[in-house]
Amino acid sequence: MDETEQESESQPQEKTPLLIPEDLYLSSGIHIGTQQKSADMKEFLFKVRSDGLYMLDFKKTDQRIRVAAKFMAQFEPEEMLVVAARQYGQRPVRTFAKTIGMSYFAGRFVPGTLTNPNLADYIEPKILIVTDPAADQQAVREALNINIPILGLCDANNETKNMDMVIPTNNKGRRSLATVYWLLTREYLKAKGTIAGDDDFKLTIEDFEATL
Repeated sequence: MDETEQESESQPQEKTPLLIPEDLYLSSGIHIGTQQKSADMKEFLFKVRSDGLYMLDFKKTDQRIRVAAKFMAQFEPEEMLVVAARQYGQRPVRTFAKTIGMSYFAGRFVPGTLTNPNLADYIEPKILIVTDPAADQQAVREALNINIPILGLCDANNETKNMDMVIPTNNKGRRSLATVYWLLTREYLKAKGTIAGDDDFKLTIEDFEATL
């Protein structure tokens, strides 16, 4: 091994830059959790604010979005289903699903959608994405029943035992949900080779944001 190789090995590895600037993450409120925390989410929390709100580590959110997009890229759009019962999750989910070309439920999830072939809306996805494991518990139960992986956006208070993959985030905020689904859309399209890079993605966070 020559000196150049020794030097390069001793140099610290350059950190992967964030998907978006830190101030965009912070202004979206993606890191602002709840006043309750679950033991499951402990690894994603970094402090408690003076008002009792638990803060999520947005750098871990960034990492998990990358991992989730690569995992999703193993599936074709028509093999995926995304759901959001929460009001602020409905527009992000619709935009996410329509841009990618996947199935979605924005609002009430019809019981039996994944388990009852006699239903008009019956579908057989290979992966389920939920905006909130608690609010979307009917979809989670059915996904467990048919044994498909579940990717969940999880806040400080969520239990994650039924999630195969967790994206830690504020899953109740209007701007935070828009930001997560915007990033997931962009990173999935990049992973699939549909777009070459960030500059080819023309949608904005505002396109995903629920209106008041």
